[in-house]
Amino acid sequence: MQIIRIPRIMQDEVKTQRMHGKSIGFVPTMGALHEGHKSLLRTSRLENDIVVSSIFVNPLQFGPKEDFQRYPRDIEKDTKLLREAEVDILFLPDASSMYPDGFSVSIDVEGLSEKLCGQFRQGHFKGVATVVTKLFNIVYPTRAYLGQKDYQQYLIIKRLVNDLNMEVDVVICPTQRAEDGLAMSSRNQYLKPEERKSAGIIYRALKSASEKIKSGTMDVAKIKGLMWDILKPEPLIAEVQYAGVYDVESLDELTEIKDNALLAVAVKFGDVRLIDNMLVVCNKPSQ
Repeated sequence: MQIIRIPRIMQDEVKTQRMHGKSIGFVPTMGALHEGHKSLLRTSRLENDIVVSSIFVNPLQFGPKEDFQRYPRDIEKDTKLLREAEVDILFLPDASSMYPDGFSVSIDVEGLSEKLCGQFRQGHFKGVATVVTKLFNIVYPTRAYLGQKDYQQYLIIKRLVNDLNMEVDVVICPTQRAEDGLAMSSRNQYLKPEERKSAGIIYRALKSASEKIKSGTMDVAKIKGLMWDILKPEPLIAEVQYAGVYDVESLDELTEIKDNALLAVAVKFGDVRLIDNMLVVCNKPSQ
């Protein structure tokens, strides 16, 4: 596996590969890799000639009271996982090469960025959109692979690509889960043992709501109420930031369910913020 740290060298390498007709699959990450990332890498390996993954803990997407400094970093472990996944190139830039002195450009995908997580993480998605724009310009991927757990992020990146005429297919892949249903996330390792035992309640709330829809209940208030009734009594949940039924494209909260819907949840265990979602299409839940 080749490790490249300089954006210009990364650009030159992928340009050479593209000139030879090679397809580039790209999995952007912030490290602390887990089974969810491995699933994305496996899909990219199957569908592309060259697989590139990046590790960059992007400071622009962390608020002043968020966990940038303590965000888990283990480059040795991550590098080993990437080698085992048969990644061809690891792009490993530092902050000074991504945001040199005088850097003053930001990308804001209006509308989608203010909803759901955007209400609680001011500026987060502007930081995501900015770094993804840079990464796509540096790696020039044929396809980029994202996990469904971060569904709002996926929609924002898809809109970014469409509006700016970027030549990259954005591929969403299923959420990978632990045995109790908890979505794989780098932040799960922040949970205390007792919090981790309780965190499966997030999946139970989503699953119960999806089964209610599948059984024919289309009353949004009842479905939302069911989710809150499951989550709110859990003593280790410090805050339920949102739990509801949303439009799969606009992320507006639905008043009625027709063909499909997004069930989405954000909760805090102590100061650990966890998100998850489930798509319900034609009364059949997809996870």
